[in-house]
Amino acid sequence: MKKSVRKVILVFGLIIIAMMSFLGGLFGSDEKVPASIYEYKVKAIDGGEIDFAQYKGKKILIVNTASLCGLTPQFDELEQLYRAHKDKLVIVGFPANSFMFQEPGSNEKIATMCRTKYDVTFPMASKVSVKGRDKAPIYVWLTHKEYNGLRDNSVKWNFQKYLIDETGKLVAIFSPTTKPMDAEIIAAINK
Repeated sequence: MKKSVRKVILVFGLIIIAMMSFLGGLFGSDEKVPASIYEYKVKAIDGGEIDFAQYKGKKILIVNTASLCGLTPQFDELEQLYRAHKDKLVIVGFPANSFMFQEPGSNEKIATMCRTKYDVTFPMASKVSVKGRDKAPIYVWLTHKEYNGLRDNSVKWNFQKYLIDETGKLVAIFSPTTKPMDAEIIAAINK
C-alpha cells in the first residue's frame, strides 16, 4: 500500500475515533446514571454529602445557580420559597460555571456568598457542569426522557428549575426566568 493511502486511512481512523469520543461525551460523564432520583448521592458544597433518598415523600426543586448572573437575585426568592414550604419541599442548588463563566468561584467562595448575601439555608451541592462532556450524572437524569420519564430537554441558562414530586418523578421544568415565587411554581408545589 502506498504511504499516501496509509496516511489517509490513519487520518480517517483518527477522525472517527475523535467523533465517537465527542458523541459519547454529549451524554455526560461515564458514571452510571441511576434509575431513580433517590439513588443519587452528591457532594455538598461544604464537603459533606446530599443523599436524595432522605427526601422521599417531599417535592424536590433542583436549580442550577451562578453567582455572577443577572438572575442571581433569585436566591432571595428561592430561600423565601424554601422557608415557606419547608414541610413539603426541599430545594437543592447546583452551582455551575456552564454559561458565560458566571460561576468562576470555588465551593468555599460560593458558599460564603450564598450565606452572607442571600442567607441561603437550603442544601447546596458542590459545583458541577450541567451541560457538555462533563455533565453531572444527575443532570443527565434530569435532561433525558429515558431516565426522567417526562421529556428530553436541555438546561437553557442559570436558574432553570426542575420539580420532582413526592414519589421521585420529574413533573415540571421551569425556565430560568420563571421566578421562584411565581404562581405556576407555587401551584405545582401545592398540587
